[in-house]
Amino acid sequence: QVQLVESGGGLVQAGGSLRLSCATSGGTFSGYALGWFRRAPGKEREFVARINWDAGSTWYGISVKGRFTVVRDKANSTAFLQMNSLKPEDTAVYYCAAKPEFKGGEYDYWGQGTQVTVSS
Repeated sequence: QVQLVESGGGLVQAGGSLRLSCATSGGTFSGYALGWFRRAPGKEREFVARINWDAGSTWYGISVKGRFTVVRDKANSTAFLQMNSLKPEDTAVYYCAAKPEFKGGEYDYWGQGTQVTVSS
């Protein structure tokens, strides 16, 4: 059973940085994609970033491109989301999720989320 656990959220001032972690367990992630999503109060879930576990290929949502970076540490089965130049509109609960790399549609596995709050 795949499990994902996020950590690293917190309160930061605008312009600051945070690094979120997504610890994975329950099997190899070879052939999987790991995504980061966020949900702000009263808003729809938003795609933030994705990394393919094997090749390390990455994609970013338009609102975070150039400020956020997603990487993975294969040896420790952990993915990270480095968030720089944070803005108040980045305030949300951030989730990591996983699915087979070539599967379309929804992600299969989700973490519990970690709160990020950016003060102005």
